[in-house]
Amino acid sequence: MNAERVDQVVAAVLYEGYILYPYRASSRKNRQRFTFGRVYPEAYSRAQKGADPCVMQTECLAQGPDAAIEISVRFLQPMWREVLVDGKVVPEMEVDGNLMSTWQEAVEREVRAPLLRVRDLSEPRKHEFAFEASETREPDISPSVAIRRRQEAISGGIEIAAVAIDSEVSKITVRVENHTPIFGAALSDQDELLMRTFASTHTILHVRGGEFLSSLDPPAAWAETAAACRNIGVWPVLVGDEAKGERDTMLSSPIILYDYPKIAPESSGDLFDGAEIDEILTLRIMTMTDAEKAEMRQVDEYARRILERTEALPPENLLRMHGAIREKRAPEVDFFNPETKLAGATVGGVFLQAGDHVRIRPKKRADAIDMILAGKTAVIEAVEQDLEGAIHFALVLADDPGKDIGFARMPGHRFFYASDEVEPLKGEG
Repeated sequence: MNAERVDQVVAAVLYEGYILYPYRASSRKNRQRFTFGRVYPEAYSRAQKGADPCVMQTECLAQGPDAAIEISVRFLQPMWREVLVDGKVVPEMEVDGNLMSTWQEAVEREVRAPLLRVRDLSEPRKHEFAFEASETREPDISPSVAIRRRQEAISGGIEIAAVAIDSEVSKITVRVENHTPIFGAALSDQDELLMRTFASTHTILHVRGGEFLSSLDPPAAWAETAAACRNIGVWPVLVGDEAKGERDTMLSSPIILYDYPKIAPESSGDLFDGAEIDEILTLRIMTMTDAEKAEMRQVDEYARRILERTEALPPENLLRMHGAIREKRAPEVDFFNPETKLAGATVGGVFLQAGDHVRIRPKKRADAIDMILAGKTAVIEAVEQDLEGAIHFALVLADDPGKDIGFARMPGHRFFYASDEVEPLKGEG
């Protein structure tokens, strides 16, 4: 097993959506959190007639007559960090210019079941676990203001079983159950419910003396059996080194993944939003006001790390985020015709060249970009002429935090407009 690669992917799944841009407690985005991989208390699930599950189930195929299986379950346990003023919880409080917010942090939990031989799992094996309630209090910030952290007690179980399909292949079933008691008013209080819920839950399955069959692309002989596997709230994929053909580890994830997922090497660190693009999020953070950054810094250590990393990011790292060529192909000369660069061109009696400033005045308004860029000030990166003789200005927005990428002639930060769609701003810039 490639432990480092597996841990990278598992950590990304564990913290997916933990906190989203703009990374502030006051953001509406961050008021409903821990939305992936929830396993609810059984009593609550029954009250909801099963609409919110108290069980997460993984089923997949493993090959090897003498195989043994290791199961670990990881999840986040929410923890309240509460701002107390005169002993009462308040949403936020400013102390010495710092905004202190009541916020749900989280503690990582990992539960490991003992190594079990697959042949011994015809009868399900159960592994129970529990974590005690806790409450801590930081030294008082002032005579009337304090910070308290508290967690509820939680308990659950892992049930592991195997059914032999033939002498070589077995179907492995792993169920994660939430046995945490909940009753009374807590059943209808979403905050109290979340404190007793396993969040971002996922299962890692590792086989010794055998290998897993892909659930996405199983061998033809096992395609029907793999399709009959019943997964609840998760989907198992192979993880590890694809080039080496590693098939000894499965990640059963609440987020849809393909076999052999991996973190892009261009990424500079966690941003907790795999559906977004690192470059976009990084540039957005760079454009925050000082007040917004101050609030982000106070949310928790994860938000603070993102901010500190972004502010210290070298330009070459930002450029690397813009993309990478994974595969090179020979260009089709008949399709791709290089442009002709010009020293400049005259617009409205003004000779414009690279480095001059213009205002964008789109006429075609072909898409939303034209409407967004209308009236924006831009710097001419190049003046080009196409095969039909039309002149185009390659423009980079003057206030674009990523304009260095545009001047490096990379897409996404460089826009083309015709000579009748720019207004000269000679003397500006």
